[in-house]
Amino acid sequence: MVDTDEREGAPAAKAAPALRGPLLRYRVLAYATGIALLLLTAAFILKYAFDSPGMMSWAGVSHGIFYMVYLVFAVDLALKARWSIKGTILVLLAGTIPFLSFVAERSVTHRVQAGRKL
Repeated sequence: MVDTDEREGAPAAKAAPALRGPLLRYRVLAYATGIALLLLTAAFILKYAFDSPGMMSWAGVSHGIFYMVYLVFAVDLALKARWSIKGTILVLLAGTIPFLSFVAERSVTHRVQAGRKL
């Protein structure tokens, strides 16, 4: 017999109440870090391809600040959700590769809501 959670189209299980806050904080910072990293990438392209270093002064700083807060929130979620060291390190590194923080955020959200470890 198939469990109701395993059926096609069944709604995903809700995250445990203790994980809702940390998961939301992580998700917000994952998106902010990803957007800041894309802006930093654009700033690098403008600087080196078009000799226009204007964006570099603020894009690097904004990504750095968002990334530091992202690290704190990701570790907080990892400790509360009891992730493995490998999974935690991979999620932490996701904020350094353009577009990967968005992919990692979706994967982490689905796993945490399903109650699976990373």
